[in-house]
Amino acid sequence: MNHLPQRTLMQKWHLQSLSSVLIFVILLIGSAKVCGINWSSLNQNFSQFFDLFKKMAHPQWSYVTVVIQPIIETIKMALIGTTLGSIIALPICVFAARNIVTNKIVTTSIRFLLNIIRTLPDLMLAALFVAIVGIGPLAGILTLAIFSFGMVSKLFYEAIETIDPGPLEALQAVGANKIQIIVFAVLPQVINNFVSYFLYTLEINVRASTVLGYLGAGGIGVYLQRSLDSFNYQQTAVIILAILVVVLIIDGLSNYLREKLL
Repeated sequence: MNHLPQRTLMQKWHLQSLSSVLIFVILLIGSAKVCGINWSSLNQNFSQFFDLFKKMAHPQWSYVTVVIQPIIETIKMALIGTTLGSIIALPICVFAARNIVTNKIVTTSIRFLLNIIRTLPDLMLAALFVAIVGIGPLAGILTLAIFSFGMVSKLFYEAIETIDPGPLEALQAVGANKIQIIVFAVLPQVINNFVSYFLYTLEINVRASTVLGYLGAGGIGVYLQRSLDSFNYQQTAVIILAILVVVLIIDGLSNYLREKLL
């Protein structure tokens, strides 16, 4: 006669899961105390959120004509920055993939460089480029290009390392060189992922460029700062809606292309 396996005390009372939840709660409470979070102050001032929401609930639709040009500039900044960063990332990430380049010194050095680039905050890069090239969209484009380079490189070399090694071994067996292997065995397997990562980064950059405008890096962020500084929340609502529409369009385009490519 078959018997059900006996569960241990830990399994019977789910002590491991409960312990994990308890440790998480303790760490959360401890982190809140270390950061000096005052929950009572949050509760007392939470009504201000509804006051702002009421002010933004009636957008100034006549401001749409003003928003169109800077939102187009924001899209251009994000598109150019993402494209430049992705183009530069394409050859670099190949050298970071350990199944393509077997020299650990090369791959480790490139990955270390990419880690440094991803560590740099966007706002710091924007402030740096504004100081170098001046106020305008060029500073934002350069900032977004560096951010895109660091992000796409990591995602892409990780995708390369998961490809099927069969085509690589077949081309190596017939005497193909590295460039031929990359073109005919690597890229066909990861091109769909690359398009998806590109569109995902573009979506992030559209949102990020709104923040960069606070530092004079061009785009819709400049107008967002003006509306907030002047407490004109009706105009702020129009700007937020415009950004939302752009993000939704990019997200829909990304999903459409992924379905077509996969």
